[in-house]
Amino acid sequence: MSIPLLAFLVLIAAFAIGSFTKINAGLIALVAAFGVGTLVAGLPITEVISEFPSGLFFVLVGATLLFAIVRINGTIDLLAYWAERLAGHRKLLVPVLMFLLTAVLATAGAFTPAAIAIVAPVALALGSRFGISTLAMGLVVVQGANAGAFSPVNPFGVLANVMLDDAGASADSLKLFIYCFVFNALLALVAYAAAQKIMGGRLRRAAALSGEGTREIVTGAGVSGPTPAKQAGTSVLTRPVKVAPPKTAPVKVAATPIRVFTLIGLGALLVLTTVLGIDVGVASFVIALALIVVNSSVQKAAVESMPWSAILLVTGIVTYVGMLEAIGALEELQNGIAGLGNSSLAALVTSYVVAIVSAFASTTGTLSVISPLVTPIAVDPLLSPIGVITAIAISASVVDVSPMSTSGALLMASAPPKDERLFFRALLVWAIVMIAVVPVLVWLCFVQLGIG
Repeated sequence: MSIPLLAFLVLIAAFAIGSFTKINAGLIALVAAFGVGTLVAGLPITEVISEFPSGLFFVLVGATLLFAIVRINGTIDLLAYWAERLAGHRKLLVPVLMFLLTAVLATAGAFTPAAIAIVAPVALALGSRFGISTLAMGLVVVQGANAGAFSPVNPFGVLANVMLDDAGASADSLKLFIYCFVFNALLALVAYAAAQKIMGGRLRRAAALSGEGTREIVTGAGVSGPTPAKQAGTSVLTRPVKVAPPKTAPVKVAATPIRVFTLIGLGALLVLTTVLGIDVGVASFVIALALIVVNSSVQKAAVESMPWSAILLVTGIVTYVGMLEAIGALEELQNGIAGLGNSSLAALVTSYVVAIVSAFASTTGTLSVISPLVTPIAVDPLLSPIGVITAIAISASVVDVSPMSTSGALLMASAPPKDERLFFRALLVWAIVMIAVVPVLVWLCFVQLGIG
């Protein structure tokens, strides 16, 4: 067995073990990078260490620290309160506002799982209050996060823009963001409608089977009144009475000085990164420090609540990928894809590969793994670089709803306990549909038709 093939099998094993056990796949990959790199491939240990993605580490830690502070100091609660006030009694505005809130957080630089973790509990609670399926609200939140995930300041966007740079299409960064945003907005509409229909039918069937609830008596004389569905010694026709959920006023969340200051800080993050070109991680640390100086009590809770497991997952996998590149394994895989003899077909195959892998692993890690393989496809003069990279980016992120991925797991954690099994089955089915349909759909739109 060749060393590159062995190295890829070890990476697949790391993904598999991480998916079906509680062991962190990134930790496995990090240790394996030294085992395979030094013991098998003969690399110096210092070279393997140098493959650790320090820049990406800064982005992940800075962004997650900042948004942990945003959550802890109540700024997210303030935004949710404003959203509920804005929606009023207009039910359809609730999913729209939750989609936009998650998209704005992701666009501002929040790690996608962090944005979902912040918004999902609020969105599902609001959905219940407005009589909206919690599954529908959960899917909308994930699509909102994906819609903003390819902004230039989001970790997903950072990786995708590296692909654009390597393909000589760095000027198309804004197009990538817009295409991903629009696609996910349309997909959110489909997901919301499908989940509402499925859950609505399920609830109606459950109500019909239970025979519980208030019903209205219909007699021959036309006299009616509320009574239990069954009444001893009485034979009557009954029909269910629709009871609207009680509407309560939203609990007021005050716009305190620290929350206003935090909102200003988030605005400053966009300016620093997009206008002044400051590194996302560095800018996040600067703003996080400013918020801690103003209110030092948030520091301990923010650091403890950061998703260190996810950060280890991503950096461990990226380190292993760096080792793969150093031993020439990625070059062999590139040659294999190039051997297909058709760059358009190679783009389709790559889109399916990233969709399948990302459903069981980190999307950021998947994008890191696939990045070196995309450049030879994207630079084909017969194809559009922005089209190829958009198709691959969407394919990798659209399956984040899988219950085996971080985002899907966060949705399940936010769901009511009674809906846990339903959520698992529904999210798994939706992810399978996404794997089957989306890669070929975006390939047709962005690669074959050359949109971009």
